Amino acid sequence: MKKVLVVFATAGLLAACGGGEKKDNAAAEEKEEVKKAPEDPAYTEGMALVLGSDCTTCHKIEEPFTGPAYKDVAAKYENTPENIALLSSRVIKGSKGIWGEAQMTPHASLSPEDAAKMVKAILMLKK
Repeated sequence: MKKVLVVFATAGLLAACGGGEKKDNAAAEEKEEVKKAPEDPAYTEGMALVLGSDCTTCHKIEEPFTGPAYKDVAAKYENTPENIALLSSRVIKGSKGIWGEAQMTPHASLSPEDAAKMVKAILMLKK
C-alpha cells in the first residue's frame, strides 16, 4: 500500500510541476493507467521510478508519443533477463532507429539496477 501511495504522490508532483491543463490531463491519464496495472510490488516500484524520471516526457503507457507506448514495448519484448539487460542498457546509453527516427536520449545518471526495475515494470504491461 505504501508503494502505491508513492506512485500516486510522484504522479501528483509531476502533474503539479506542469503548467497547462493539457499536461495535467496527461498526468491524470497516466495515473489512471497505473491503477489498472499489475498489483505486483516490482511493478509499483519500477513505475514509481518511471514517473519520477523524465520518461513521461516522451512515453505514455497506452499510446505512442515521441517514443513508443510502454504497452508496445511490452508487446515487442518478452520479459527475459536478456531483454531486461538489453533494454536497460538502451535506457542508460540511449538509442536510435529501433522505433523510427526518434532518438532516445541517454540517461547516464540512472543506475543499472534502477533501469532494470523500470524495464521490468514496463514489460509487465504485456497482455
